[in-house]
Amino acid sequence: MGGTDQGRATRRSPATPNDTDGKENGGGVTRNLPSDAVINLDHGDPTMYEPFWRKLGDKCTIVIKGYEHLSYFSSNKNPCWFLEPKLEDSIRSLHGAVGNAETDGYTIVVGTGSSQLLQSVLYAVSPPDQPNPMNVVSAAPYYSCYPETADIVRSGVYKWAGDAHGFDKDGPYIEFVTSPNNPNGVIRGPVVNRDGGIVVHDLAYYWPQYTPITSSLDFDIMLFTASKCTGHAGSRIGWALVKDKDIAKRMVNFMTVTSIGVSKESQLRVAKILQVVADGCKRFGSPDGDNLFEFGRNMMAKRWEILRETVKKTQMFTLPKYPLQHCNYFGDLTQAHPGFAWIKCNDGMEDCEEVFKGSKILVRSGRRFGSDPGYARVSMMSKDDEFNGFIDRLSSMI
Repeated sequence: MGGTDQGRATRRSPATPNDTDGKENGGGVTRNLPSDAVINLDHGDPTMYEPFWRKLGDKCTIVIKGYEHLSYFSSNKNPCWFLEPKLEDSIRSLHGAVGNAETDGYTIVVGTGSSQLLQSVLYAVSPPDQPNPMNVVSAAPYYSCYPETADIVRSGVYKWAGDAHGFDKDGPYIEFVTSPNNPNGVIRGPVVNRDGGIVVHDLAYYWPQYTPITSSLDFDIMLFTASKCTGHAGSRIGWALVKDKDIAKRMVNFMTVTSIGVSKESQLRVAKILQVVADGCKRFGSPDGDNLFEFGRNMMAKRWEILRETVKKTQMFTLPKYPLQHCNYFGDLTQAHPGFAWIKCNDGMEDCEEVFKGSKILVRSGRRFGSDPGYARVSMMSKDDEFNGFIDRLSSMI
């Protein structure tokens, strides 16, 4: 295997000049990593968006004065009493502009990221008086945090039951459907399809920089997060679109007990950001460069092109292929450019995570996703220096 080949000329991410070393770069700052640095691509930390937000400058700046927003309460009109009206308006505006989800007739529930919303959904849809815990399943490879989410509180009303493909138990169940899927980026639907089931659609990546938007979805429970939409993971804001008001109220009850609502500062910041994104949504090719999804798709498409070219040369790995589909948002035929690369190690390499670790690249093993350890998930959403370092080391693997 080996480290960085200093003499190898590799293609770079589109926003990164080849000769940068701590220089300004399109509003961001890019640095070349030391050859012995560990590159952490295990987490889906969406830092690739930093140049876009730097370029926009103060457009998303808000000022909160010391006497403002002291109350727990935000709205008397919404079952989610701690949801800031500005955030609700911007969420509806953004989905309307992108066309990826219906919002009319839905209650919006805000959470501390989609992680808290997952917990609240499990609580809300599980009857408290059933004799046995409700089974929670998802089709492998599933999001690696689902088992922990279902089992961490050792609830008596629900429990993790594994891969939906092998689920054969009687009785009610909850199925998480992640689409596009984390880790492999494919579009999915429910697998179990039996009476008594409740399907929760985790749509964190159903945005046009990652996948073609083929329809405006209208499922019963849909989860989204600012982390993967705009890159603002640190603000910890997610939202659920919920058809059934009783389920929405139980979700709110869960968050009332566990956290007494969600930070108003985070909500107001994300409300401003989402509205800026919505306002720039239809300005394609604008000289101001204020279309986030155009920026994101261009970057993701270029990174996937570079990765596929590199993988083809090494002949050590295999990547998924995605079909061409018409994207209603961009109005063209395109394929998916997922936030993660689901990489298979070839030639009898049984532990893909260890293969990358040998080149000081941290990835997440397929084991964590209920899959084969011959696979690994690699984040495609890192800063340019980390992505370029990853490509350099991938190129030098033997």
